[in-house]
Amino acid sequence: MSALKDGKTYTSSDIEALPEGERAELIDGDIYYMTSPSRMHQRILQKLSQALGNHIDAHKGKCEVYPAPFAVWPFGEENDTDYLEPDISVVCNPDKLTDKGCSGAPDFIVEIVSPSTASRDYLYKLNRYQSAGVREYWIVNPDKQVVSVFDFSGEKSSVYLFSDTVESTVLSGFTCCLSDLL
Repeated sequence: MSALKDGKTYTSSDIEALPEGERAELIDGDIYYMTSPSRMHQRILQKLSQALGNHIDAHKGKCEVYPAPFAVWPFGEENDTDYLEPDISVVCNPDKLTDKGCSGAPDFIVEIVSPSTASRDYLYKLNRYQSAGVREYWIVNPDKQVVSVFDFSGEKSSVYLFSDTVESTVLSGFTCCLSDLL
């Protein structure tokens, strides 16, 4: 969905004031209302979250996986004009976690594209996440069956098919073939 353009700069207080069950994100003070995800979106979210969590547990890692809805203030809660709910957030620094969510950039974020969020995921969020200090960002596109991987710490990006094996740079040893998960 496109941003609500009415000249107002919105804050996380506006998000908190939304009616129960209504979800939105803020990018630089613009509010973006969120629609219900598709069944395939939810399947990818569940399977990939599970695979990430299983890998962390098996390696006794300190990172934690948080599937949406999970509040993220990428620049910290004091900058309340950016409020996001990534599909999957992996947080390795427990000091960033609060009762409300994550205050600061998660280490690894996955967004699962839907037709209404594509431009936001590929443009706005990519730039916000990189600026905030996210180290790795995956954009999973079920319609095109591709995964775009952005390694911000290594300043590299690659595109993989669902049938390819994708390797994380943040979670050492984590590999994933999305077609095997589905």
